[in-house]
Amino acid sequence: MSSSQCFENPPDLSSTCGAGRVEELAGLKTYVTGPSDSKRAIILIADVFGYEAPKLRKLADKVASAGFLVVVPDFLYGNPYPMDYSNPNFDREAWKKIHSTDKGYEDVKPVISAVRSKGVSTIGAAGFCWGGKVLVKLAGTEDIQAAVILHPGHMTEDEIQAVKIPTAILGAEIDHASPPEELKKFGEIMSAKTEFESYVKIFPSVSHGWSVRYDDNNDFAVKSAEEAQEDMLNWFLKHVK
Repeated sequence: MSSSQCFENPPDLSSTCGAGRVEELAGLKTYVTGPSDSKRAIILIADVFGYEAPKLRKLADKVASAGFLVVVPDFLYGNPYPMDYSNPNFDREAWKKIHSTDKGYEDVKPVISAVRSKGVSTIGAAGFCWGGKVLVKLAGTEDIQAAVILHPGHMTEDEIQAVKIPTAILGAEIDHASPPEELKKFGEIMSAKTEFESYVKIFPSVSHGWSVRYDDNNDFAVKSAEEAQEDMLNWFLKHVK
C-alpha cells in the first residue's frame, strides 16, 4: 500500500461469489475451495479489498481445480478498504494502522496451523499487494514451502535477504509501489542463494494490481492476468508436492 495504484480499479465485492464455501478457519471467515482431503494447500492473501473479490475467488477456484485445497482468509476482518478510496472523510492512516501487514503476518500463522490440522503436509501461499507484503515476511520462515508474491507493496532488502523458501515475484512494468528496477535487484539478491529456486518476472505494459484487478473488456489485460496466474500455478505445482 505504497501508492495510489494500490487502490485503483476496486472490485465489486460479493459474499456469495465462487464455487467454494465460506467457513471459519482459525477464527477468520475464510473462502475455501478444492478437495477437502488434499495433502497440498494454497493460502491466498488478498490485497486491501479483501477476500470477497470475485476475480480473486475465481483464481482460487482455478488453483483448486489442479488438486489443491485453497483457502482465502479474511485478514481484514470484514473491513476492506472502501471502493471510493478518494473519500476525504475516510481516515486511511487509521485504517492502515488497524490493518498493518505485521498484523497480517501474525494472523496467518494460526491459519497455517489450522490448515495442517486438516491433514495437509505441504503449503504454498500467494500474496497480492498488501498480501505480498505479508507474504515476504512469511517467506523468511519455513512455515510454508513456496511463495508467489504478486505486485507487492514496498518490500525492503532486509526482507528479501531473509527469504528462505522457493519464491517467485511477479511485477508490473508500471508500478510505483514496487518498480521493476527494485524488483530486479531483489531477484539478484535471491538468486545468490543457491539453496532454493527463485525468479522475478516483470510483465510489460501493465500496472500494479493487474493480476486480480484487470478489465474484462481489455483483451491484453485479461491475457496478462491469465499469464501471471498460470505462472503462479506452475510454481505451486513444482514446489508444493
